[in-house]
Amino acid sequence: MPAVVCAPLRIEQLALRGAVHTGLGPRRAAATAARLPAGPRLVAGLGGGLATHVRPGDLVVATEVRGPQGTVPVPSAPLLASELRRRGLTVHTGPIVGSDHVVHERERAELAETGALAVDMESPWLAAPEAPFAAVRAIVDTAGAPLLRLATVSNGLAGLRSLRAAAPVSTAWQRAVRSRDILLAAPRSFCAGVERAIDIVERALDRFGTPVYVRRQIVHNTQVVRRLQERGAVFVDEVGEVPEGATLVFAAHGVSPAVRQEAAGRGLSVIDATCPLVTKVHNEVRRYHERGDTVFLIGHAEHEEVQGTVGEAPGHVVVVDDVATARRVTAPDASRVAYTMQTTLALDEAEEIASVLRTRFPGLAAPRKDDICYATTNRQAALRAIAREVDLVLVVGSTTSSNSLRLVEVAGRAGTPAVLVDDCADLDLHRLSGVGRIGLTAGASAPPHLVDEVVAALGGLGPVTVTERRLTEEETTFTLPREVR
Repeated sequence: MPAVVCAPLRIEQLALRGAVHTGLGPRRAAATAARLPAGPRLVAGLGGGLATHVRPGDLVVATEVRGPQGTVPVPSAPLLASELRRRGLTVHTGPIVGSDHVVHERERAELAETGALAVDMESPWLAAPEAPFAAVRAIVDTAGAPLLRLATVSNGLAGLRSLRAAAPVSTAWQRAVRSRDILLAAPRSFCAGVERAIDIVERALDRFGTPVYVRRQIVHNTQVVRRLQERGAVFVDEVGEVPEGATLVFAAHGVSPAVRQEAAGRGLSVIDATCPLVTKVHNEVRRYHERGDTVFLIGHAEHEEVQGTVGEAPGHVVVVDDVATARRVTAPDASRVAYTMQTTLALDEAEEIASVLRTRFPGLAAPRKDDICYATTNRQAALRAIAREVDLVLVVGSTTSSNSLRLVEVAGRAGTPAVLVDDCADLDLHRLSGVGRIGLTAGASAPPHLVDEVVAALGGLGPVTVTERRLTEEETTFTLPREVR
């Protein structure tokens, strides 16, 4: 059933281009709702602001609509709000409440106390609880500036301009509405090393109080970092930014010996959250270097993990980031060479690079066990198992996360377009148009709840059938440092 955009006033209908005119007020809205076919609806028009920070011309996207018959949730609100913000509009998300009359100032204050951001006279009566529903209101009157004042005309024009600018987004929402099948790749999300690193910071905050300093991002995920900042963690780029004698946590990606020495020189209480699998690579580099080998480190030179690993033997580690580099790299003694890998690489790409090195250097020493961590390998294999069955792959993870970026590449090599999203707000309504089957996974540093939120947001666009494809079970755990046990 095609989605319908509903506009209470004729002038709103003109601004929205193609909306259905429903009429002003609850009675007309209810009558129109009874005539409309059952199906998805988006209500858009002018409205009144309740919260003091909501100003004329701002847009309020409902997270729920409250009315006499109860509350209708709007799971697709983050998608609508983000799309509107990308068009340069000022957008707030929160409850919209329905009223059967124009509210006066005392009523406005009382409604604001309930947490509602805006009020209108139609949305609850047009809401379709059994189908996708959304509501967007362009604010005209606000707290302290009610209707029927001289400013109403200019405020009304500001609201109509915002409503007109929102018209393409309402169209994108209409086109994105449909039923979908979601294939969940498993394993996905947090690995043991990430869980350990986050647990270390949380325990350090509990034991030592705030602030606890963390060098760089504890793991490469903006949501995790933000939550820990709210608890009192302070993230710094370098050790020199930490006050002498303070508590400092080294991130999961590891650091070089030079960083450790600098921390010791400042008298810092250091807690090491380096993933044990990264520590394994550091140990390999030291062992190879001690016997006189040049170490080829397959990885990305700009990544923190690689920088820390190179620091184990400066001048004796050569970063090899692609096949072209592998074909031209040299060593002082071609018979004394070894290789290691960044733990978060795409397995097939890393193996292609290693194969070139093995061909060029027959005596090349290799790690006794693969350096690419089990979690990275498992997530890539799980995604490959579903990628060819879907129209689009969504990878939950931050742009700073190497293993998340590699998942996008894995899907691409399987011939399926893939998009990296930090959370459900990054979903692009335009990309969802015509997409009926979605593959969903998450990088090893992305919290599981973000996957749930993506599923919920997609569910706000129509019925979803969710099927999990689990390739393997993960039971790995790592011991915590003694400082926080």
